[in-house]
Amino acid sequence: AARLSGGENRLVSLPLSRIRVIMKSSPEVSSINQDALFLTAKATELFVQYLAAYSYKHGKGKEKNALTYSDLSHTAEECETFQFLADILPKKILASKYLKMLEKEKQDGDVGEGDEEDEEEEDEDEAVADVGS
Repeated sequence: AARLSGGENRLVSLPLSRIRVIMKSSPEVSSINQDALFLTAKATELFVQYLAAYSYKHGKGKEKNALTYSDLSHTAEECETFQFLADILPKKILASKYLKMLEKEKQDGDVGEGDEEDEEEEDEDEAVADVGS
């Protein structure tokens, strides 16, 4: 593998120092070989290029001659190869829609809790009726 220095033509586009930091963030990694660092950077670069090309080819941005975030999120959601990225590239929703979803979940949660309270009150009423008999 080629050793990279500031004056040489770059063989990878990604910053090796950032990749080293990410790799060292793993507790199992104590030292990183320069060759491993270079190969990881190159593999990451090729993966990103493949993801972008696939998303562009299968997305709606092709009509506008542009790659959009929604193309990437759609690829992560629909293509089995990229589904591991679904949490990282979620579909965008408007804040107003998100707030409505939260409100609905809160209401559904309150309804469920209210049902449990009604059941407890019924159980107590039955217990009182049994004692009175």
